[in-house]
Amino acid sequence: MLAAIKTAKYFELGENDVVLTIFTDSVDLYRSRLEELRRERGDYSEIEAARDHAGPVLHQGIDFFKELTYHERKAIHNLKYYTWVEQQGKTSEELNAQWDDEYWRALFEEEVVYFDTLINEFNAM
Repeated sequence: MLAAIKTAKYFELGENDVVLTIFTDSVDLYRSRLEELRRERGDYSEIEAARDHAGPVLHQGIDFFKELTYHERKAIHNLKYYTWVEQQGKTSEELNAQWDDEYWRALFEEEVVYFDTLINEFNAM
């Protein structure tokens, strides 16, 4: 979420622009941590929520944001080799296929149609 905020600020996007981001982890992965924090600190209050929102969300800047060149993006992509190939058992061909736009189109085509439908419905309101 913070990367989406930084992206919007970096490119000076406005109220008519959209940045779509995906959260890859479910809150279910963090329930034990939330319970641990509740035991240590008590219930999460509105004041704490306001503080947590005001700091990292409302006052996010473009620090540590870098617009990458092709070769920089490729270097970061290649860092996935260990987790993608060695840990998940994928092939390097599958990893390299991610550079092809068709890979992503095929993977998310149904989702794009779904989001387009939602956007059109919203715009028709």
